Amino acid sequence: SRQGSSGGEQLMAKVEITLKKSLSGQKENIRESAKSLGLKKIGQKTVREDTAVVRGQIQTIKHLVEVEEAK
Repeated sequence: SRQGSSGGEQLMAKVEITLKKSLSGQKENIRESAKSLGLKKIGQKTVREDTAVVRGQIQTIKHLVEVEEAK
């Protein structure tokens, strides 16, 4: 039997998140969610693992971002 990682991490889907609208004037929790995803400027993109935590952060800022499956 093999120990450790068997490459299972590669099966995790990834999502590409693009900030489309300004964070200016948004509530603190919305700005914090964007910051934790690594989004600061309009047009900035980031790729994250498609986990429940990331999905929750996206849900918080869904009106400001565009989400696609990463290629």
